[in-house]
Amino acid sequence: MASIFLLIPLSLMLFVVAIWAIRYAVKSDQFDDLDNASQRIILEDRQERRQVLQEQNTPKPTISRASDTIDATKTSKSAATTKLD
Repeated sequence: MASIFLLIPLSLMLFVVAIWAIRYAVKSDQFDDLDNASQRIILEDRQERRQVLQEQNTPKPTISRASDTIDATKTSKSAATTKLD
């Protein structure tokens, strides 16, 4: 009978500690995403590879100088005026 007086408060204290531990784990996002955590690594790797492939396959735009475009318009205008004459 004397052991019950010791075991009941001890079990209640362990119960309170267990509840605190579970609450702490939930608040610190320990149970955030259990199902997709292992797949996220693979999917992120696939997305990075797709981005790299898209960057390699898309043609890079050429940067032209403003003077080149001005010269091109002058020559096309002069060619048009010579055809009219």
